[in-house]
Amino acid sequence: MKSIIAGAVAAILIAVLGAVVLSSMPMTSADVYSTSNVRL
Repeated sequence: MKSIIAGAVAAILIAVLGAVVLSSMPMTSADVYSTSNVRL
């Protein structure tokens, strides 16, 4: 039971950190997924 709770807490922390990092970036999702400046 403790491992399930520890895993849930770790997943929540990873999700919060990811959201903070992504929201601090100036690029919007439209900029990230745009196909106007693609270099292959």
